[in-house]
Amino acid sequence: MVIKVFLASSSGSTAIKKKQQDVVGFLEALKVDYTQLDIACNEENRMWMRQNVPEEKKPANGIPLPPQIFNENGYCGDYETFFDAKEDNMVYAFLGLPPPPGSKEVPVEERNGNDEATEGETVGDEAPAEEDQAVEETDEVTEDTQAQAEEEEEQEEEDLQSEEEEELRQLEEQDEQGSEEEEEAEVQEEEETE
Repeated sequence: MVIKVFLASSSGSTAIKKKQQDVVGFLEALKVDYTQLDIACNEENRMWMRQNVPEEKKPANGIPLPPQIFNENGYCGDYETFFDAKEDNMVYAFLGLPPPPGSKEVPVEERNGNDEATEGETVGDEAPAEEDQAVEETDEVTEDTQAQAEEEEEQEEEDLQSEEEEELRQLEEQDEQGSEEEEEAEVQEEEETE
């Protein structure tokens, strides 16, 4: 099964871009097989996405915004439901995929209800340390992705502030030049009248 993530490559909204980056970054960290489908450049993708988002999941205006996530043709959800699933360690269930062995998301009955030990395990064993480490690394990658997005946002704000300061400085210089020119014109008028 292939996960489809509908994105807008040329979105003017910083919020949408960040949500898209969050979804894609998390799927990559989990090594989930997915396909990005651009709704900005491909009308077929846009129409398919809009038609396949359930009516009860569409916003008041009826037009769902990216990112929207599907498992083949089945609707999984939007960013908010993805985020909730991520917070609850239920991303695989959200995506309709079986969780990998040792995942925190393995259903309780599979982890605790199996009284028979398989080869190399003893009854009641938790996930092997390697798998726990992989889950922790995934969490670290997600935190790194979020930290990077926050740094980029701060840099954008600093750049915008610098641009505004530069514009203000240029305006002040223009005002000063205008004042100097006015003074020179007044001096010339006085000299001419004398």
